Amino acid sequence: VQLAESGGGLVQVGGSLRLSCAASGSIFTMNAMAWYRQAPGKPRELVAAITNSGGTNYADSVRGRFTISKDNTKNTVYLQMNSLKPEDTAVYLCNVRAIVGMVLDDYWGQGTQVTVSS
Repeated sequence: VQLAESGGGLVQVGGSLRLSCAASGSIFTMNAMAWYRQAPGKPRELVAAITNSGGTNYADSVRGRFTISKDNTKNTVYLQMNSLKPEDTAVYLCNVRAIVGMVLDDYWGQGTQVTVSS
């Protein structure tokens, strides 16, 4: 499974960005998709996740500002980020939990930089 992320960049405080992550590759069954982020010197943290049935979960720090969604026809997950703050600055990584063959495994994108300037 290959993951291609896009949509990161530089934005001012209060601005918005939309991240996309498209999955492709071997025949697989998607189980869940998520976005993580990692800032310099900090551990990787879960930002938002969406299950196969559409259930969502958000970190407290982004709830109400970020929205995760997916397009099953395109095997793509999105992260709409509004009211961005400097503390949202990080590398954002797409994660997909998928079944390939009969093996459930986690797959990661290469990451996309989000920088929020004050």
